[in-house]
Amino acid sequence: MNAELSALKDLTGRIAPVDEQAMQRAEQRLGILTKPPGSLGRLEALAVRLAGISSTEQPLYGKRTVVVMAADHGVCSEGISAFPQEVTLQMAYNFLDGGAAVNVLARQAQAEVKLVDIGIDGELSHPELIAAKVRYGTANMAEGPAMSREEALQAVLAGARIAREAVAGGTEIFITGEMGIGNTTASAAVFCALTGVPPQTGVGRGTGIDDGRLRHKIEVVQRALDVNSPDCADPLDVLSKVGGLEIAGLAGLILGAAAERVPVILDGFISGAAALAAKALAPEAAGYMIASHISGEQGHRLMLEHLGLEALLDLGLRLGEGTGGALCLHLVEASGRIMREMATFESAGVSGAESV
Repeated sequence: MNAELSALKDLTGRIAPVDEQAMQRAEQRLGILTKPPGSLGRLEALAVRLAGISSTEQPLYGKRTVVVMAADHGVCSEGISAFPQEVTLQMAYNFLDGGAAVNVLARQAQAEVKLVDIGIDGELSHPELIAAKVRYGTANMAEGPAMSREEALQAVLAGARIAREAVAGGTEIFITGEMGIGNTTASAAVFCALTGVPPQTGVGRGTGIDDGRLRHKIEVVQRALDVNSPDCADPLDVLSKVGGLEIAGLAGLILGAAAERVPVILDGFISGAAALAAKALAPEAAGYMIASHISGEQGHRLMLEHLGLEALLDLGLRLGEGTGGALCLHLVEASGRIMREMATFESAGVSGAESV
């Protein structure tokens, strides 16, 4: 445990602030391109943010990797989902066979999908699988801690290791994905625990539950918070008591990417909960996050406000998997092409705007 805590301290200590000078250079370049100032809206803000992360005003992202963390949740025994827990394992094979929505969208965006078994309650074997199982699903957080502090830390470090290995293999930008029946319940609990938001605000419909089951889900999250009393000042305590293994793993992935100065595109609500935990562990990590979209899940907009992020898309998505993040890759590509390929006023022989 001491060695793992030391590894976490070393990881968070390697996360440096984004490059402000590169951001200034990006803003200056945007100012001389053949367009009115600020006319490309959020694409310009995205270009500046990516410049700060990558320390160049003209970043190019070749290898793109969607990391899908998969795990099960003991809280499913409380009847908080429209789908049975065994769907997690079944869907894991669908990801590995290339048949899930994120596989389709990733292929379109020229990204690869990597599935990580960090806590599926069952045996999984496939040549493309990244095996990083910490335990066979969490315990029921409505009755006690979801996992031990040591297990939460192991999951965080596993995510960081996966990020480090992917970067060594050429990955230049990450997209966070997840699969786990019951994970909107755990994510809502993490959100409420870290921010003080009440369950009535933080809990949403997840897989599309009806009003009665939604009321029950809110009650389950409140009971988990009451039973476990997670410490909002201690993100590992929150993750261990009311979190999920894929949430902890994604938090580690975000930290690992930030330590390598690689951007991370966040997907939806579950990714947002992981990002909150990552930011609590290392505030500078927030500078490496890009919010892809506003989820249809209640509370996600408020979650992004707590992260200090503005989403690029609002399509009513609530599937998860990394689907919104994969779609956002097209905007990342567009902002990069603008910075690299668009003519300046001088090169095009066009008169610039006159100051008034």
